[in-house]
Amino acid sequence: MKFTRSPLAASLMAIALGVAFVAPTTASAQARPAAGKALQGQVVKMAWIDPLSGLMGPVGNNQLKSWQFMVEKFNANNPAGVKFEVVGMDNKLSPTESLNALKSAIDQGIRYVIQGNGSSVALALVDAINKHNERNPGKEVIYLNEAAVDPDLTNSKCSFWHFRFDADTTMKLEAMTSFMKDQQDIKKVYLLNQNYSHGQQVAKYTKEYLKRKRPDIEIVGEDLHPLAQVRDFAPYIAKIKASGADSVVTGNWGSDLSLLVKAAVESGYNGKFFTYYTGVTGTPSALGTNGAGKVYQVSYAHPNMQGQWAAWTKEFKQKYNDDFYTGSIIRILEGLTNAMAQTQSTDPVKVATAMSGMKYKSSFGGDVEIRKTDHQLQQPLYMMVWQKADAKYPYSPENTGMTLAPVAEYPNYVSSTPTSCQMKRPGA
Repeated sequence: MKFTRSPLAASLMAIALGVAFVAPTTASAQARPAAGKALQGQVVKMAWIDPLSGLMGPVGNNQLKSWQFMVEKFNANNPAGVKFEVVGMDNKLSPTESLNALKSAIDQGIRYVIQGNGSSVALALVDAINKHNERNPGKEVIYLNEAAVDPDLTNSKCSFWHFRFDADTTMKLEAMTSFMKDQQDIKKVYLLNQNYSHGQQVAKYTKEYLKRKRPDIEIVGEDLHPLAQVRDFAPYIAKIKASGADSVVTGNWGSDLSLLVKAAVESGYNGKFFTYYTGVTGTPSALGTNGAGKVYQVSYAHPNMQGQWAAWTKEFKQKYNDDFYTGSIIRILEGLTNAMAQTQSTDPVKVATAMSGMKYKSSFGGDVEIRKTDHQLQQPLYMMVWQKADAKYPYSPENTGMTLAPVAEYPNYVSSTPTSCQMKRPGA
């Protein structure tokens, strides 16, 4: 089997942009006042803090382009009448660099912060934003989490100022293991993950959920490796093969997944992979036509969704020759513009209060809810399998001729998981 490496092209960007509207469906949202002129043309700055360089730079560059594209779409028509500017800041995947970027953003008067690549970064930002908001009333900052999925962020570390629009690890593993339990050919599972909070949580909850749903499945090996540092995964694949594992569960993303599947392809490992991020930059090309029917992904969206999603992803690909996969951007913008229109304000305290508990119909996936208890978006999840693109599922990530086709859907109430959050709210 032949492996083709994905080119890792990266370019730094700092972009001034703006946001679109999908009408909410709840009675409270429908009863809100019309946008009027109160906010018309008001500029709201947002700081995007994520990697634009290093091994994970290609993922960050894709996401910054995705923000550029989607903000432009939403800016053409939103109920609040605001104009958004998104400023890209390279954090090099470092919590320390992220805190420096946060300080810079706050010094510039930016009060909306976006981040998602790396839960270690997310945890540092939550702590810093909590402290800033407590010490600086009237200058509060909201943190919009597009992809950091450590469950602690909406449990023991939950914050009124933090909103997560991706599904957390427990939600994704609830769906993934529900699918795996019905696959009778799965007997032996190997856990391979990045050695930081997210990877550790994937390993922990996979073991818990499989024990509950399929106690006959044996965990035959477990490894944690440094984040964004491994360039050759052949030794790990050798251990997986030696263990006799028929399946691998991994939360790896970016180069840590694309290089992993590269090593698997080159070594001839024929087991299944259960992943979070197969569709993310680099991994589709690393797989190429290999892995058909054996590589799975769990996510809140899939590339072959219809309606507005299909139109936007097609246009994005034509414009950038790249794939749009961070659908949480859309739901962030939907939630923000609905909240600003409802409150007729861009003040973070008022906007956060309006988003807390908000229900709305998203432009993909139907009805969603920002759960008031912990600010975790409740949304449907999908299991997909890597296969040849066809008439029914034609979208081909990275022009591989392959696609991620949905094989199971889990509605909000199935993918939802409990929270232990004891949220402290302003004025309480």
